[in-house]
Amino acid sequence: MRDLKRSDLPDLQRILEETKAFTDAEVDCAMELFHTVLDNPAQKDYLVVVAEEGGLPAGYILYGPVPLTEGTFDIYWIATDPAHQGRGVGQRLLLYAETDIQLRGGRLVCLETSSQGSYERTRRFYDRAGYVQAAVIPDFYRPGDDRITYTKNLTTVVEGL
Repeated sequence: MRDLKRSDLPDLQRILEETKAFTDAEVDCAMELFHTVLDNPAQKDYLVVVAEEGGLPAGYILYGPVPLTEGTFDIYWIATDPAHQGRGVGQRLLLYAETDIQLRGGRLVCLETSSQGSYERTRRFYDRAGYVQAAVIPDFYRPGDDRITYTKNLTTVVEGL
């Protein structure tokens, strides 16, 4: 696991496109966030960690503190190269982020995903990682595409160790 580098951008864009999970607008948004992190190192809103395999990015996670909360963090993006899916890259990224969030005083992690059938694997991934479905907003992304919000209380994770 390592910090984002400018040289990662082409590989990360390819990963986002090849997952087939994100629209063009979502890929553009992700790329914009990478530029925010790289171009403004003093910013504290977004943290990016890249998983590397064979010297190349195999996936990444982007997360950050939620403004005006005490210890709440959002996981905004997590993506794994399809060639590396099923090999634990996503699990390692998520665990790394959760550990870092705890070290930063985080107590609650929130993330969101789509209700579409193509996101079933993603939802199972979050379930296996101990996330709990906390809310559903019907038709959030578009008619028939609900926003599902998951949470994980990190204080109970720490206490349970």
